[in-house]
Amino acid sequence: MIELRTPAEIEQMRPVGRFVAETLATLREDTKVGTNLLAIDRRAHDMIRKAGAESCYIDYHPSFGASPFGKVICTSVNDAVLHGLPHDYDLRDGDLVTLDFAVSLNGWVADSAVSFVVGTPRDEDLALIDTTERALAAAIEAATVGNRTGDISAAIAAVAHAEGLSINTDFGGHGVGREMHGDPHIANNGRPGRGFPLKPGLVVAIEPWFLQTTDELVTDPDGWTLRSADGSRGAHSEHTIAITADGPIVLTDRTGL
Repeated sequence: MIELRTPAEIEQMRPVGRFVAETLATLREDTKVGTNLLAIDRRAHDMIRKAGAESCYIDYHPSFGASPFGKVICTSVNDAVLHGLPHDYDLRDGDLVTLDFAVSLNGWVADSAVSFVVGTPRDEDLALIDTTERALAAAIEAATVGNRTGDISAAIAAVAHAEGLSINTDFGGHGVGREMHGDPHIANNGRPGRGFPLKPGLVVAIEPWFLQTTDELVTDPDGWTLRSADGSRGAHSEHTIAITADGPIVLTDRTGL
């Protein structure tokens, strides 16, 4: 079921968007070569408790998950791109890290992700991250009243295809509100003019993610972490946005943090 939010409800969602943005900005700043993935999860957990928020991940157990997730943040490294389950691993120089974070605060949810490199970056990794960020920016620009979800999907795909990347459509954007995942699904590839019409009050998470040389995923033995089938690296950028008559509002904007 697709729900539309009133202007007052969108204002009520701003605090959770700001908290998610501030948490990701802090964790990115704190994450260095030698940082343990479990330490990132503990830090995020502390921030959630202090804010009086609730994790959307810790008890999350969809049909594709082997068990409840059990942690409060996804930490995907190098060839892992989605649903990275934090484990005992110290980050190494040049690792490409994705942090994906969603919480509920005062009954409202926001969801966002950021990819970055710790230590000495490889040019191809920076280029892949940049592609996801440009795809996200293009998608947000397309998220205007009168367009459709397919216009968002097509905007993402145009950026990816220009870089010669293939696209997996199994996992993509989604509605956000009282729960983390709702309708509509927003694939990272689609046809303009198709799909659900974008209306004022629609709140969605848009999340382009790409792999360097494949679009096929495999699942780790942990039952959660999704990696590229060929070992190539992945990157993922995500924001929660509200569609309004005056244009999209990026609720998880980290600009200036």
